[in-house]
Amino acid sequence: MSVGEVAGLIAACALLILVGLLAYPILKLGKVFDETRIMVKGVSDSSVPLLGEVTNTVATTNAQLAKVDTITDNATTVTTNAAALASLFAATAGGPLVKAAAFTYGVRRALGENQRRDVSRRVKDEMKAERKAKKRGDLG
Repeated sequence: MSVGEVAGLIAACALLILVGLLAYPILKLGKVFDETRIMVKGVSDSSVPLLGEVTNTVATTNAQLAKVDTITDNATTVTTNAAALASLFAATAGGPLVKAAAFTYGVRRALGENQRRDVSRRVKDEMKAERKAKKRGDLG
């Protein structure tokens, strides 16, 4: 064996050791990739039914929102009709009702003042009569 052959043999052994040292991390990395692939497959397997449920929930929610929109539209229509009815009532019956209320107020007030005047006159007459009776009693 010559020196060149020994050097070649040493270089071959060093290369074999280097390949062995590098093969171990590569094998470990391969196992990590396998675990990652299994995990991604599990996530995708559980995500597909979940996405189906979310789709159903969104569809149901949209149907309910459509019903709420219909109810809101109907409530708006009712409110508009009630406002129009109130305006119509105020325009047609409001004026005469205000006039009738003012008239009845005036009549009540006039009658009330007449009654007060009558009561006031009666009280004054009674007071005069009492004074006259006292004066007669004092004189008599």
